[in-house]
Amino acid sequence: MFITKKHLDRRTMLRGMGAAVGLPLLEAMIPARTALAATAAAPKQHLGFIYFPHGAVASRWIPKKDGHDFDFPNIIAPLEPFKKYTSIVSGTENGPAISSAVHAIMPGTWLSCVHPRETGADLHAGVTIDQIAAQHIGQDTPFPSIEVATEARNTGGSCDRAFGCSYSATISFRTPTTPLPMETNPRTLFQRLFGAGENAVERKALAKQYASVVDVVRNEATELKRNISVKDRAMLDDYLDSVREIERRIQKMEARDLSSLDLPESPNGVPERFDEHLNMMFDMTALAWQANMTRIFSMMMVGEGTNLTYNHIGISDAFHPLSHHQNDPNKIARLLKIQEYHSTVFAAFIDKLAQLPDGDNGSMLDNSIMLYGSNMSNSNAHDHYPLPSAIVGKAGGAIKGNQHIVAPERTPVSNLMLTILDRIGVQPEDGLGDSTGVIAAV
Repeated sequence: MFITKKHLDRRTMLRGMGAAVGLPLLEAMIPARTALAATAAAPKQHLGFIYFPHGAVASRWIPKKDGHDFDFPNIIAPLEPFKKYTSIVSGTENGPAISSAVHAIMPGTWLSCVHPRETGADLHAGVTIDQIAAQHIGQDTPFPSIEVATEARNTGGSCDRAFGCSYSATISFRTPTTPLPMETNPRTLFQRLFGAGENAVERKALAKQYASVVDVVRNEATELKRNISVKDRAMLDDYLDSVREIERRIQKMEARDLSSLDLPESPNGVPERFDEHLNMMFDMTALAWQANMTRIFSMMMVGEGTNLTYNHIGISDAFHPLSHHQNDPNKIARLLKIQEYHSTVFAAFIDKLAQLPDGDNGSMLDNSIMLYGSNMSNSNAHDHYPLPSAIVGKAGGAIKGNQHIVAPERTPVSNLMLTILDRIGVQPEDGLGDSTGVIAAV
């Protein structure tokens, strides 16, 4: 018997005129009569770290029951459809994040659990777990990791004389002295992923040549579809449609004519149509995963100390001032609406991953670990216990899911970070931050 099935390299890309479009995992990438697990096309674990500032109202985040029969209070209610993938971890604290300069070091210490030195502009923090992971599982993709956000600059009171501004502007440190900038511009991120121009002059020149990277690679895509299965053709069409849709949304946003407006400089500048901006950044991270451009992303949903308003959900109060609610029930109710909104957007992203196939071993969600949480507990008190933390995803079976884990009181949250690394097969020799061990129940 002859085996005629061809093996398409997992790193195959569609190329043309300076654009390059990565491909999702297709059947044609699996050699004939070869088990998927034994190939380079085998599903691999993906990591996502999604940070929201100003903590969470504990009574509306922490389930009343532990174990598998746990409930979903208001803030995490949007995650209930994904209960089998969800692990709520309560009882943790980030001691190294405790400081009078609360907002100045909050983001930068979340994933490292290392207290930065008080050296002003001279940075010295800890390497974050996304970058530790990137060194181990991110080297076989074009981008070992990507870092995204919705606000471009430090906001509110997020800078401090002793610590500067850098620890508040990112959640990702490649080295103790190298913070990674968070990309906030959807078009820049898109072009970074697909190579469609590095600067304004180049992008303008390229725009005259083509309107879409999909159009540029159309001939290669057509040729490829002649040699793959019906199932692969359908998957490829769906994927390229997703690329087109994001391009359309970016172009629509850029087409706005603001020339008649006298826009003042504002250090707390609120992006127009924040809801669309946030959802688009999530959509592009999903696309980056699907195209195997990266396996790791970090996201700041909103800037630390932000004065962003949430008018699209009926909240005109600025987020940061509202977080200092002074136990006013009306303010807490409005703050809860913002916190529930964040979870709703995250849940929509989870749903997208659940629908993305990842080889023969389930969905992209089945093969992911996502940490969704904050480095603050009670925003009114600026405290760090108990931290809101949710892990979503099964990591190919390495994460149990479907449970509320109540860790011993004030367990270092670094233990949770260390557990995430452990589940992808990474064990730092010196642990992580102030960690004392993994949380076995996860």
